[in-house]
Amino acid sequence: MVLKKQTVVIGMSGGVDSSVSALLLKELGYHVIGLFMKNWEEKDALGQCLATKDYEDVAKVCDKLDIPYYSVNFIDQYQDLVFHHFVKELKAGYTPNPDILCNREIKFHVFLEKALSLGADYLATGHYAQMHAQPNGVSLLKGTDPDKDQSYFLYTLKSETLKKVLFPIGHLPKKEVRALAAKAGLSTAEKKDSTGICFIGKRNFKQFISGYIPYQRGSFVTLSGKVVGTHDGAAYYTIGQRKGLAIGGPGDAWFVVGKDMENNLVLVAQGEDHPALYADELIATEASWVVGPPSHFPYVCKAKIRYRQQDQDCVIEKVENDTLWVRFPKPQRAITPRQSIVFYEGNRCLGGAMIQSPGRSYYEQQKNLPNL
Repeated sequence: MVLKKQTVVIGMSGGVDSSVSALLLKELGYHVIGLFMKNWEEKDALGQCLATKDYEDVAKVCDKLDIPYYSVNFIDQYQDLVFHHFVKELKAGYTPNPDILCNREIKFHVFLEKALSLGADYLATGHYAQMHAQPNGVSLLKGTDPDKDQSYFLYTLKSETLKKVLFPIGHLPKKEVRALAAKAGLSTAEKKDSTGICFIGKRNFKQFISGYIPYQRGSFVTLSGKVVGTHDGAAYYTIGQRKGLAIGGPGDAWFVVGKDMENNLVLVAQGEDHPALYADELIATEASWVVGPPSHFPYVCKAKIRYRQQDQDCVIEKVENDTLWVRFPKPQRAITPRQSIVFYEGNRCLGGAMIQSPGRSYYEQQKNLPNL
């Protein structure tokens, strides 16, 4: 009896990671179909569509691997489910993470449904993450390469979704991925990794966002209420930011420590380690667990409040209606509303939540003040 080959649709971006993922899947004996996802319509300085360049790279790799490939247009879905939400959050004064939302709403929902509709048994991507099947469900694990691990961006994925997903390069270091691409003669072997927010790329963030959130001049003010400079809109700044403030004068560098959106004020203080930047607890909402919530509370584990941060000790003190109160033995710097806190046990990603607000900062505690 000849067994039917399992079909895998691989999300192809035109980069080396998805290229090598496709290579490995084919070597494992799967029937592989490359699918390029177009989420954003934009042209470069020469008038060429940026997505077209990436699709050309996809075509070269798929031709080399002798696998079929197609392009799907999700521009409308991306606008509705990711970009409009991103702009709305910025206007409200938050610092959203569109990559997490894109994974939840587009790559592992809309795109997954498309792959399954094509008869795929699995959807594969070039993420640096791994999985482990257990009796109670499929766990999400960190990628082997600590500098490339992307589990932070995948914490909203549920076990049921992970059963239909493959991460072919999650066990490999980046250097080996590039070496495999070079050995196979793939044209993307030396292609640079994309960085930053996908629809902004290398452009100036402030200039790009000003097309959606017009400039609105306001003041930089100290915690004592002194005006020390002007800005073009509180929405353009995030907690802990140093670059781009252009506040002169003697002393240490200035950092953003808070925002008053109603009055279009950005609160600043001098010194990278100013106590206004530190808090030892936070409230988070929209809790999402990969396999299921912890069996008891308080629950001791590790957490990250931003990508690339080292895992931090924490205690989840209570949960109510998907809202978490998280306490840290060691104070955390620049806890930022609408960024994600992601929880870990060893290399296993438990899930995460959206940061709603930090607790009282050390400055507020010292001065016996309410939250900024």
